[in-house]
Amino acid sequence: MDYKNITVAGSGVLGSQIAYQTAYKGFNVSVFDINDEAIEIAKDRIQKLKARYQEDLGATQEEVDNAYNRMNFYSDLSKAVSSADLLIEAVPEVVDIKMDFYKKLAQVAPNHTIFATNSSTLLPSQFAEATGRPDKFLALHFANEIWNNNTAEIMKHPGTDEKVFQDIIEFAKAIGMVALPLYKEQPGYILNSLLVPFLEAGQKLLVNGIADVETIDKTWMIATGAPQGPFAILDVVGIRTAYNITVAKVKATGDEEFQRMADFLKTEYIDKGKLGIETGEGFYKYPNPMFKDPGFLDN
Repeated sequence: MDYKNITVAGSGVLGSQIAYQTAYKGFNVSVFDINDEAIEIAKDRIQKLKARYQEDLGATQEEVDNAYNRMNFYSDLSKAVSSADLLIEAVPEVVDIKMDFYKKLAQVAPNHTIFATNSSTLLPSQFAEATGRPDKFLALHFANEIWNNNTAEIMKHPGTDEKVFQDIIEFAKAIGMVALPLYKEQPGYILNSLLVPFLEAGQKLLVNGIADVETIDKTWMIATGAPQGPFAILDVVGIRTAYNITVAKVKATGDEEFQRMADFLKTEYIDKGKLGIETGEGFYKYPNPMFKDPGFLDN
C-alpha cells in the first residue's frame, strides 16, 4: 500500500469524521462537497472535532491543529481528486445521487485512484460499472464517532482486485481502525446487518403507538446493560440517514409500515429541523439528553 493523498467526497457527519481521522493519522486529505456553502459547514464541523479528540484521545493542541492543516477543501471535483491515491465516497445514501457522482468521478479521477464507498446499506456491485474501474472499487464502511468506535468494514464485490482489497485493509489499520474484512457482499455489512433491524424495531414500536421513546430506550438499557437505546443511537446516526434508509426500503418492498415510519420521521423530525445530535435535538435534546440523567433508569 502506497497511499499518501486521500480524498473524501461528502462532508456530512461521517464524511467529516473520516476526513479528519485520516488527516490525524498523517495523510494529506482533500474534502469535496457540492458547493461552497457545504464546504464552510464542513470546516466548522471539523473544527469542532478537535475538542473531541483532545477530550477522548488526549490529543494535544498541536496534534489537532496539525491534522486540520493537512486538509484542503474543494467544491470542484476534478481539483479535489487530481492527486488522489484513494477516494472515499460518503455522499447521501440515495442510489441516484451515488450513481450520478460515480459517473462524474470516472471522468476526472486519475487512472490509479482507488474508489471506496462508505455506503451503509447499498452494495458496491450496484455502482461498479458506473465507476469505470470495477477492479479498483470496493466498500469501506465506518461507524459514527470514528475515533472511538474504530471499526472499518472492508467489503469487496466479485470484480474487486484482491490486491486492492488487501491494500484497503492495510489502509484501514494505518488510520487507526480495527479492519474487519468481508469476503462476500452483504447488504448492511456486519454492523448494520445487526443494527438496522434493531433500530427499525424500535421505530415500529414508536410509530405503532406501543410505547414512547424514553420507555423503549429504558427497556433496552435496563434489560441488556447497553449504554444507549435505539433512539439515542438514531440521534447519533442522524435522523436524515435513518429516513433515507427507510425510504429505500419502501421503494424496494412497498411495505406500508415502512412508509408510515418514513412519513413520521419526515413530519415529526426532519421538517422541524430535529436531525439528531448535529442540530442539538432529535429524539432527545442535547447536550444533556434525558437518557444520561442519573435517574433515567429508575422507576
